[in-house]
Amino acid sequence: MKQMSRIAVLMVGALGLVGCYSLRPTRGATPQVGEKVAFDLNDNGRAALGGSMGPEIGQIEGRLLQKDTAQYVVAVSAVRLIRGGEQTWGGEAVRIKPEYVSSAYTRQFATGRTVALTALGAGAIAFIVTQSLIGSGDSEKPTPIDTAVTRVSPWRPIPGTAP
Repeated sequence: MKQMSRIAVLMVGALGLVGCYSLRPTRGATPQVGEKVAFDLNDNGRAALGGSMGPEIGQIEGRLLQKDTAQYVVAVSAVRLIRGGEQTWGGEAVRIKPEYVSSAYTRQFATGRTVALTALGAGAIAFIVTQSLIGSGDSEKPTPIDTAVTRVSPWRPIPGTAP
């Protein structure tokens, strides 16, 4: 049971470390190099980048590698399409002019969501451990109670007795 408790504590800790993130508008602030960012593209951006990335691009997400007044350089991790759907990318560098961007977002840690997810996970793990829904791995097994009743048949003699 001690091993199950340790595993449960590790699982809850892992949930807390993973955390939840959300994209939040930059509200006029310029994203910093190294941050996870997302850019919503306007029609000009879709037209300019459509030849290399596809015409249906709605949003580009990735890590900001470089920025200046003329362009952003983003290591793209995902592209979201206008009509739904998402394409996963492997960090290819893409140059995006600021005039192609309608909205900018940064990825930020969501404390409330992380606490809620961790509490929910801890409750689920505690339920599983206390209800013995999975084996604990204990090698000790309870001794079964002997429920057999020995009966002597009146039709056969018992060995070693005289008739």
